[in-house]
Amino acid sequence: MFLNKLYSKYILIYFMSGISIYLVVNCNKTTMVNDLKKFGIAGLVIAVLLMFMVFSTGCVNNAAGKTPTTQATTVPVTAQTQVATQVAPQVTSTGAGTPQATSATPGSKTIKVSGSTTVLPIAQDAADAFMAANPETNIQVSGGGSGVGVQQIGDKLVDIGMSSRDITKDEMTKYPNFVVTPVSLDGIAVIVNPNNNPVNSLTIPQIRDIYNGKVTNWKDVGGKDMAIVVIGRDSASGTRTFFTDTVMNKTNYVKTQFEKNSNGAIQQSVAQTPGAVGYVGLGYIDPTVKALKITVNGTPIEPSVKTVLDKTYPISRSLLMITNGQPSGLVKDYITYILSPEGQKLVAKEGFVPLP
Repeated sequence: MFLNKLYSKYILIYFMSGISIYLVVNCNKTTMVNDLKKFGIAGLVIAVLLMFMVFSTGCVNNAAGKTPTTQATTVPVTAQTQVATQVAPQVTSTGAGTPQATSATPGSKTIKVSGSTTVLPIAQDAADAFMAANPETNIQVSGGGSGVGVQQIGDKLVDIGMSSRDITKDEMTKYPNFVVTPVSLDGIAVIVNPNNNPVNSLTIPQIRDIYNGKVTNWKDVGGKDMAIVVIGRDSASGTRTFFTDTVMNKTNYVKTQFEKNSNGAIQQSVAQTPGAVGYVGLGYIDPTVKALKITVNGTPIEPSVKTVLDKTYPISRSLLMITNGQPSGLVKDYITYILSPEGQKLVAKEGFVPLP
């Protein structure tokens, strides 16, 4: 008895579920009534009950055959959102947290110049101006002294060597392809510390005696009773070589001489040392030091562009650039620029003497 009721219950549930699915899928009153005639009175009762349930759960809402949908919220488009949708420019990271716009690296042409620290200011100024007008070029200028310049151009370690002295016979024998181009004239000025030193001029023999140690006190050459501090260049210096040939007459330097490796180092040392004397190119004369006149036949001659050009100043020379063979390409263009009117203006700007 119990089983019969249980089975009847499940059969009724199954039947009602089938009718429910049918009504949900085909929720049309006319079709439904015609189909109910097939089920009889029992089916009609069940159908009425199910219709009541279906209608109460919203089947009426589907009578038009539409499926309700949820309408999305529309966000108004502002100027800011429009900008945000634009394509950003391509960037690359610098590794420092800030992206940078990409750019192509231009090709470069490089030449190396080394040697005389006297010629160096001319070469550097000319290189800066030349590279500004020709951004694809790279001209690297370094000092070291004329000896270094001659050796490095001879060994083809650089493209141009700089020298403030003539090339020796031995060097020309060793490097027969050298081509020497003067780029400027210069005078070697004897400078002293300007404090408490009334001496304004010296003769060549007096300068020689100071540098070989025969004269050690300024009072012996018309100055105060004050020891002379001798400052000169190192052995690689072209300025020292020229000074040795022109002033020292091949005599030895005093052993107490302080040797410096550049014109700038001598200038600074003399400016900071009371009683000091030194020698530099014209381009290194400034208010921190006093340039002495050189007395020739009783006439004091000031080191200047004018006296170098008219050849009355006795310690003057040419400043040189050296190449292996005739210059070509960028080397030729660079040297040609130095020799041009614009390049010679840079020579004068640095305090040296333009070529006549």
